[in-house]
This record gives sequence, C-alpha cells and structure tokens, in this order.
Amino acid sequence: MRVGQRETARLAWLALILTPGMGAKRIWKAMARLGGAARLFDASLTELEGFGMPAQSAQFVFEGKAREAAENEMARVIEAGGQIMTPEDEGYPARLREIYDPPAVLWVRGSVELLSRPGIAVVGTRHPSPYGAGMAEMLSRDLAARGMTILSGMARGVDTAAHKGALEARGKTVAVWGTGIDVIYPKENKKLAESIVASGGTIVSEYPLGTFPAPQNFPIRNRILSGMSVGVLVIEAAEYSGTRITARCAMEQNRDVYAVPGNVTNKNAWGPNTLIKQGAKLTATWEDVWEELSSDIRRQLEDEIGVAGGDESKSMGAASLFSDSPLAEHERAVLERLRHDEATQLDELIERLEAELGSAEIFTALFELELAGRVKQLPGKNYVRAF
Repeated sequence: MRVGQRETARLAWLALILTPGMGAKRIWKAMARLGGAARLFDASLTELEGFGMPAQSAQFVFEGKAREAAENEMARVIEAGGQIMTPEDEGYPARLREIYDPPAVLWVRGSVELLSRPGIAVVGTRHPSPYGAGMAEMLSRDLAARGMTILSGMARGVDTAAHKGALEARGKTVAVWGTGIDVIYPKENKKLAESIVASGGTIVSEYPLGTFPAPQNFPIRNRILSGMSVGVLVIEAAEYSGTRITARCAMEQNRDVYAVPGNVTNKNAWGPNTLIKQGAKLTATWEDVWEELSSDIRRQLEDEIGVAGGDESKSMGAASLFSDSPLAEHERAVLERLRHDEATQLDELIERLEAELGSAEIFTALFELELAGRVKQLPGKNYVRAF
C-alpha cells in the first residue's frame, strides 16, 4: 500500500470511530464489505447504507463530516506527540488481531514496536496490602529484567507497582488507559506516565483524545490488556472486581493465567486463590512464569539478553523472598519482627524490642536495612519487609 493510500485508510478507520451510531461491530462489518478502508470516502450514500451503516451515520460520512473530524483528531494527536494505528497498519499487534473484538483504532504515545513484543499483563486491586504491592513490583522487576514487557492499566495499587517494578529494572512497560492518551488518570501518576514514555515504554488507548475516565471504559479496555499479552498475572483481587474481567478475557482469548496466592483472611486474596483452584498457575517467583512460556518466546528473550537457556538466575540474580546474606545482630532482630504482608508501626516495633534493643539501635538497624533494600518505609513510619 502506497503512503497516500495508507494515510487515507488510517483516516477512514478513524472517521468511522468518530461517526455517531457506529460501534465496533458495525465498523468491522463495513470495512469488510468495503474491501479496503481507503474506498470509504468515495462511496455513494446508497453504498454506505448498504454496508450496514444507519442512515444518520451514512449521511455523516457522505457529507464529509466524518473525514473532517478524523483530520482534526489526527492533527491533535500529532501535536500531542502521539500517533494513530489501525488494523491495516503493519505494526498493529498480531496478538490483538486474534481476539474476538479487537479495537478498530489505537491511539499510541511512545514505542509502537513494543506493543508486539512478548509481554505479561500484571493486574490486581487498587488497594493492595504491602505484600500485594511488593509482589507486583518484585515479579514485574524480575520479568522485565529478562526482556518481558510489563503491561498494566496504570491504576492505583497493583498496576502502579507493576509499572514501577519494570522501570526499576530498566525494562519496558505498556500502560493501557481507559481515557484519552492526553488525560492522565489518576492524576498523581503524571510523573509515572512521563517516566514510562521517557524510558522507551508506551501509553495506548482505544479512546479519542479528551476522553474522560468514565467508569465503563475500564472494564472494556481490559480485553486489550489481556489481548496483547501472552499471559495475565493476578495479584490480589476481591470477588467482584475489574481484575476478574481481565482474567476471564484472558481465558476466553486462550492466554495463560497466573496468580499469586494470598492470605485467606484478606478479602483481596479471594480472586487469585479462586483462580488457582480453577487451574491458574500458582506464582511465587519469575521462574513460575518463565517456565510456562513457549520455547520460541523463551529463546527469543534469552537471545536478546545474551543468556543461555537455564542460566538466567545465575547471571541476573533473581529477587527472592528469602536472603542468606549475613546480618548484624541488631539488624537481624529488627528484620525478624517485620513481615512482607503487614506493616509494623515504629512505636510498636520499639515496644516489641524493648527488652533487646534501645531505640537508637533500632533506628540504626532500620536505616541499614533500608539501604540494603531489605526493608521499606511506608507513610506514617510504618515498615515492611521488602521483596
């Protein structure tokens, strides 16, 4: 397809998305009957109605209003530093084409190529425990360090932890938004969004610029998260949550489902624990995901990072829930009182260790443990074991 035709075809897909009364199914059906998107703007009113368009929609296209809207949107996207991608573009993610209802148009900011790379979607509650946030960050960091793209929705909680873990490993991450690519949600993640793009990552959405965070958008976008991934990793999710929708989409799309087991007394453990009972892969470390990947994907990633098969952990140093490195006695005493899944307030920690250590020794131990990456301080002088 020549450059001019390609641009016209891209405008045609965009025009139909912006045409009132045209949902995804009608757009795909119309494009199939057209036999080529570039023909849209040359079709007669009768032909347009014959393609299955409602009369009002056909009139909108025939009068040139759809093309005008598409050209305006395209100009705004370019001005915002983004680009448009349609199913007729070579870079449209092959995995996304496979799903039942792939988006007709993707708004992209950042690396387009990244959307087609092997990736794992990391999803979970917006209100994780320290354990859940820590596991999301650790697993994302370890998988990103081995070349896997980390996909998530950039929501508060598990999503944010997943993106941060990938960035910490200097890996690549993709944020799939339920808003326009110019509408950051939640607003406190503005710096994270900028870091994702600056590090070579990608922000992607199926919604036009300016689309606000309507609640119904987020469950719909979850099929894109699972669709672009080779598998979905669930970390803490309540019985009724958007994470369940993503997991169900993954199953329907024949994607692998992984789940981190949780404390049964935590309501957010219901989701992953139930998925494990239903056959999801119990996941505690990056190896649990890695060993389930197809041999082709493993070989591709190993070649890219220069690691011979089977030697990843030796050369890259996987994070672990446990550590054998020796600690000073006062550090060991403090670390033993801290947990991965529950924060301990400083005053409570001092009270527990009153018979063994003075407050100065506890402060010193916490400082050293933080520097070593073994302990993480949370707001309010609360401490948890790091992963």
